[in-house]
Amino acid sequence: MSRGVPLDRPGDLPSWFEPLLNRVAESRAEDFSMLRRPVGAGGRASAVLVLLGESPPAVDTPGGPDLLILQRAATMRNHAGQPAFPGGATDPEDADAVATALREADEEVGLDPSSAVPLALLPELWIPVSRFSVTPVLAWWRRPHPVHPRQATEVAHVARLPISELADPANRIRVRHPSGWIGPAFQVRGLLVWGFTAGVISVLLDMAGWARSWERGRVVDLPDAAAPVPAARGGAPDEVVP
Repeated sequence: MSRGVPLDRPGDLPSWFEPLLNRVAESRAEDFSMLRRPVGAGGRASAVLVLLGESPPAVDTPGGPDLLILQRAATMRNHAGQPAFPGGATDPEDADAVATALREADEEVGLDPSSAVPLALLPELWIPVSRFSVTPVLAWWRRPHPVHPRQATEVAHVARLPISELADPANRIRVRHPSGWIGPAFQVRGLLVWGFTAGVISVLLDMAGWARSWERGRVVDLPDAAAPVPAARGGAPDEVVP
């Protein structure tokens, strides 16, 4: 049974992080997904970076914790056009899941690995469609800096989504895939976040105590599953997120 693994906890960690870390340390794979890798199915090890930072108050936002999300390029073979966490397959030279997640975030959006503090490994999760065995790495963006798509063939857009907007009931829906699968989703700042990424976000909102009551009966059919998920705010290849 896969469980969460806490890492070092720095003394200057924001207080809003504490409840989430306490819950993640006790989490199981079943808390995030009922999908299990079939015996003998193989699959490729991978990792994603679940990077939480903190934005200062601005004219259009009260500030507070936010989450780094990228949108996959529409030309990709797998997960084309979908918002996702930075991450990808493990390379032979990667020491562990943390190394994979930080390397991929650097390659995809120019994240300085030293600016992020890994705090916990979430349970390993299975994604049947891509046959990846994924370890989400929960991290604190201690020193946020501008990021942008570094590989236009893989990343179309980068955004820091405020937790307050992800938790806003008006932005939460469920989506129905043409296969009949129904899962949580978020409509935030022109992005439709669904699938694996939305599932992890939904659980983390609950664990951190950030979730608010929302109407689960709002179900929206996904566009053609073979087409990119539309995003009203596409972003240019050289777009920079401060």
